Amino acid sequence: MSGKEAMVYVVRCGDETRCAKIYKEADQRSFRQAVDYTENRKVKNTRQARAMAKGTRFGRQASEAAWQSAEVDALYRLADAGVRVPRPHNFCDGVLLMELVTDAHGDAAPRLNDVAFTPEDARLHHATLLREVVRMLCAGIVHGDLSEFNILLAADGPVIIDLPQAVDAAGNNHASRMLLRDVANLRNFFGRFAPDLLKIDYGHEMWDLYQRGVLCPDTVLTGQFQRKTGPVDVGGVLREIDDASAEEAARRVRMAGGAPTAQRSAR
Repeated sequence: MSGKEAMVYVVRCGDETRCAKIYKEADQRSFRQAVDYTENRKVKNTRQARAMAKGTRFGRQASEAAWQSAEVDALYRLADAGVRVPRPHNFCDGVLLMELVTDAHGDAAPRLNDVAFTPEDARLHHATLLREVVRMLCAGIVHGDLSEFNILLAADGPVIIDLPQAVDAAGNNHASRMLLRDVANLRNFFGRFAPDLLKIDYGHEMWDLYQRGVLCPDTVLTGQFQRKTGPVDVGGVLREIDDASAEEAARRVRMAGGAPTAQRSAR
């Protein structure tokens, strides 16, 4: 498969079948490293940090390495927290080797976007993914680009993929906005099959509980949240509009077949 940021292959690893994600060069991918995503990401090497800030050739290479490593770090962190993500095995020279997510027949699992659901299944998978988003948030991570295009339907339920843009929930000023967008994307997708889901707001409740330090992996959400009244953040509203426009444009490209397109699996 060819996606926004990488080529993904099915590979043999000894007697096992796994997945190899090969990251594209910056000028070949359609997903850009927006400042919103990279804000407050730590770089241990001060020389690299200076070069990245100046935008030198070495700095751009360091930025690419940091972007790729962010997904690897997030996968290990989330897997340890019990979140349903592919289990990572190794990362070297821009290639991430990880678990192959499969369906009931042992084939590569489809994306949610490629599956039609009954209202009952839509509600079930929506509830499952909300719990995963809560677990992610409790682990201090917000996906940042969660939608039906980067969730696979495995034999035992949904699995979340594609995490290079994941942000630190506590350290990124845009984390709340990204979380609300992730949760809204889930609601809007599954709401196509179960319209009653469109009336419920879990994102604001989830973030409020996280901010107050009372969100736990087993927290039961009610879908009810009383919003505080006060001055309108015009800048925030405009950013939401811009993000929504960009997301809709990207969605139309994907629906039109612009990405991702199937490629032959490599063995």
